[in-house]
Amino acid sequence: MLSIDELKFDEKGLIPAIVVDAVSKKTLMMAYMNRESLERTMEKGLTCFWSRSRQE
Repeated sequence: MLSIDELKFDEKGLIPAIVVDAVSKKTLMMAYMNRESLERTMEKGLTCFWSRSRQE
C-alpha cells in the first residue's frame, strides 16, 4: 500500500481522486482530496472529499 507521504499534493494541498464503479469499472466522478480527507478515507474505508468551494 502507498504511503500518503509518497503522494504529490498540489500547491493548495489537494490531490485529484477518481471514483470508479466497482462492478462496471466506469468512471463516476473526479474530485479532490486534501491530506485529511485522504487519511479519513483510508482509515474508515469510506470516501471523504474536500470541498474547494466550501473549504471544508
